[in-house]
Amino acid sequence: MVESLIIVIPAYNEELNIKKVVKGWHNIASQVSSGKLLIIDDSSTDNTFKILSELKQEFPLLEVIKKENGGHGAAILYGYKYALEHGYDYIFQTDSDNQTNPDEFKYFWELREKYSAIIGHRTNRKDGISRVIVTNVLKLVLFLFFGINVPDANAPFRLMKANVLKRYISKIPEDYNLTNVLLSLLFMKNKETVKFLPITFQPRSNGKNFMNFNRIFKIGIKTVRDFYVFKNKI
Repeated sequence: MVESLIIVIPAYNEELNIKKVVKGWHNIASQVSSGKLLIIDDSSTDNTFKILSELKQEFPLLEVIKKENGGHGAAILYGYKYALEHGYDYIFQTDSDNQTNPDEFKYFWELREKYSAIIGHRTNRKDGISRVIVTNVLKLVLFLFFGINVPDANAPFRLMKANVLKRYISKIPEDYNLTNVLLSLLFMKNKETVKFLPITFQPRSNGKNFMNFNRIFKIGIKTVRDFYVFKNKI
């Protein structure tokens, strides 16, 4: 049986990183019998989409879609729905900022049949103290609200079985910023078999980090409010 894989990567204003990201993850897609690299450009205002369009000539497994700007979570959700609609067996998601290592994918792929989802655990983050604080606060909030211990609910390095993702995708709001957090929560709350594997997470080498304490605070307040609503639904 041929197993198909799609690698979903959202991108926004990553003109300095995108070529290296495409090269690294296209190589991974090419190692699978039926692999595809899907990059969703979230209406970048720099040359990201232009570069991606040109790269399609060099990388035949690359698919590029430009969508109306809706944020990181909405772009990921768009990619997941695309993957399900096109019948892929496995869906892998990572980000376009070149902070994750494609070489670590093989450890996830080797375990694909044993688990519903395999999620990265950024045990040694090197992208700033603010991100470390956010991860730890989110872990605490999820425990207080839902009584579950999620090591790294929002890690952008996750391999999921499509038939499992399909069971929960309709519960994710279209414009929600933390798509992966809700999926991690749903998987664990419904006792899916989830494995957390440690991954390296490098500092951003190029481009701008759009997160700052003010934005993190606003997202945090909204997240707590959303969790109150979401708790009743699950």
